[in-house]
Amino acid sequence: MPYQKAELEKWDKEYVWHPFTQMKAYRQSNPLIIERGEGSYLYDVEGNKYLDGYASLWVNVHGHNDPELNTALHIQVERLAHSTLLGSANVPSILLAKKLAEITPGSLSKVFYSDTGSAAVEIALKIAYQYWQNLDSVKYKNKSKFISLNEAYHGDTIGAVSVGGMDLFHRIFKPLLFERIPAPSPYTYRMEGFETEEQASAYCIHQLEKLLQNKGEEVAGLIIEPLVQGAAGIITHPPGFLKQVELLCKAYGVLLICDEVAVGFGRTGTLFACEQEDVVPDIMCVGKGITGGYMPLAATLTSEKIFNAFLAHPDENKTFFHGHTYTGNQLACAVALKNIELIEERELIHSVKEKEKVFKRYLLKLYELPNVGDIRQRGLMAGIEIVKDRQTKSIFGDKKVMGDIILAARQKGLIIRELGPVITMMPILSMTNEELKTMVEIVYESIKEVIARHTVS
Repeated sequence: MPYQKAELEKWDKEYVWHPFTQMKAYRQSNPLIIERGEGSYLYDVEGNKYLDGYASLWVNVHGHNDPELNTALHIQVERLAHSTLLGSANVPSILLAKKLAEITPGSLSKVFYSDTGSAAVEIALKIAYQYWQNLDSVKYKNKSKFISLNEAYHGDTIGAVSVGGMDLFHRIFKPLLFERIPAPSPYTYRMEGFETEEQASAYCIHQLEKLLQNKGEEVAGLIIEPLVQGAAGIITHPPGFLKQVELLCKAYGVLLICDEVAVGFGRTGTLFACEQEDVVPDIMCVGKGITGGYMPLAATLTSEKIFNAFLAHPDENKTFFHGHTYTGNQLACAVALKNIELIEERELIHSVKEKEKVFKRYLLKLYELPNVGDIRQRGLMAGIEIVKDRQTKSIFGDKKVMGDIILAARQKGLIIRELGPVITMMPILSMTNEELKTMVEIVYESIKEVIARHTVS
């Protein structure tokens, strides 16, 4: 390494503004500076080894430094790194679009590329709104609103934040946002007055139908994270909830937008989460795992029906005026295509389904700790809700508790993150059962150690 850690740390604190990070606290900390990766592990500049327990923010599929993904990237970079998709095409973007159309549910056959999940959502919202205006701007003039769930998170751009429901992240920007219509989320662990998750789910569906009955004519689309609300703390929806949402959207003439950015590409045990309830959205957003954790890429897929509403003579102004400089970038598309090929060749989905059972068995041991209030899991994503008191479900007032658990895990060789009172565990999909076991064991010891220390103090 040409630079010393002390130099890198100094420059990091002096020049880099980190996302979702209070920089005052960060600049007083000893930062983790990653230099390389291999398989399920990341290595810092001092050579310390860490299990990547958050899949480098939920994106890594086959592990770090995969030889076949490396080769795909090298081959493409020797041909061409980038040329614009505005007014011309390129080979990798064509092949990837064809592949995405083949593997996604139903009739999702049109692919609009972007580079982040937030952008994919922004595009979906704009398409949904313009779709109705292109059909009949007089008849559908009021269709300008979107429904999203409480505690929803769909990204950080203004449109994506507008349909978000997380007060902590979004309240500061409220004056900049367009109005959304909130619907209750089946966060069953925190819902009072229901004996079963089925009852809680039925209540949420009933409330959603009342909203659609009263405001359906104003609603262009409903956006939802299928099966799991990730950034909200891995809120897992009861079985059948997503299907009921789909049926209501169809009944009331509202476009269903499935945000599969976090849950797609095998994360929940199927290639796409909505497959588990035979749901076919009108619009679907994908990202994160699409390139196996190699390159920034996202896509918004629509049906032929929606695409056709944008076909017209140029003078009719029905064109979708949106695009990014790096839309359909060749490097990203080439590695994404190889990633999907490897998912199929390595039978990754079958592997995740088997690991899901093993992971669940390991996770249940955490209930031995009195401060573990709830464990939520779908596929290889899990949320461990930490409480001060299991009976009352009260949480620790001191936010330092969660930060200390994360730090303790890092010191034991595991990188994970917290979301409020929830520890999120997002293993790389190719992790071995033994690595999954190690993850859970480290989390167990870290919770036990930190809670004991805070209780004594």
